[in-house]
Amino acid sequence: MKKTIGILGGMGPEATAYFFELIIKNTEAQKDQDHIPVLIYSNPKVPPRTDAILKKGPSPLPLLLQGTKILRRAGADFIVMPCLTAHFYYPQLLARAEIPFLSLLDETLYFVQKNLCGLKKAGLIASSGTLESKLFHKTFAKKGIDIIDPIPQEQQQVMEAIFGKRGIKAGKTSGLPKKLILDVAKKLVQRGAEAIIAGCTEVPLVLKEEDLPAPFLEPMKITALVCIRKAGFRVRE
Repeated sequence: MKKTIGILGGMGPEATAYFFELIIKNTEAQKDQDHIPVLIYSNPKVPPRTDAILKKGPSPLPLLLQGTKILRRAGADFIVMPCLTAHFYYPQLLARAEIPFLSLLDETLYFVQKNLCGLKKAGLIASSGTLESKLFHKTFAKKGIDIIDPIPQEQQQVMEAIFGKRGIKAGKTSGLPKKLILDVAKKLVQRGAEAIIAGCTEVPLVLKEEDLPAPFLEPMKITALVCIRKAGFRVRE
């Protein structure tokens, strides 16, 4: 039975568009009618997730629940949220969504178990909110995988690349943001990371696997492929 994907987005809008593009490009299709029905609710008014986790701003949970309800009523069969920092609120959403809800964190761990079963250490490039909440640390610890964080100076580079005036959220996906993030990724590999995790949904907008000397784990792409199969469609070979 074919299903409709619901995307709870807007965090940020470009990451949402990128996730939708991943679904389109990776679906086996010869014409428009072969593609998956997708409902996108993109609300950029959701408060900053990192600020909320660090107790510097309001919780995004009310608007996340509202968006979930809108998608469910519109006809989505399951929901995915292309914002990793917002997964801090995943347990509350799962408990109250009344609809199946995929986790980018869990799907990434399942992928590692299947494709990188010998992985012991992974470097994490993510927002400070994701680092503070230890979302990836807790998830990957279930399978004995250690997460290597950037040191404080490197994390400042990551945050500048994502949130700075010339950063990814300001629409800059080349030049300085890529240079800053690639520099951090290479230093994580030097400190023992056997793979790099794109722990913020903005990261793969500038960083690609061919840029790195180690495997690149992209939760967005991993989960997009899961969504295609869950919707009853085939992944493009």
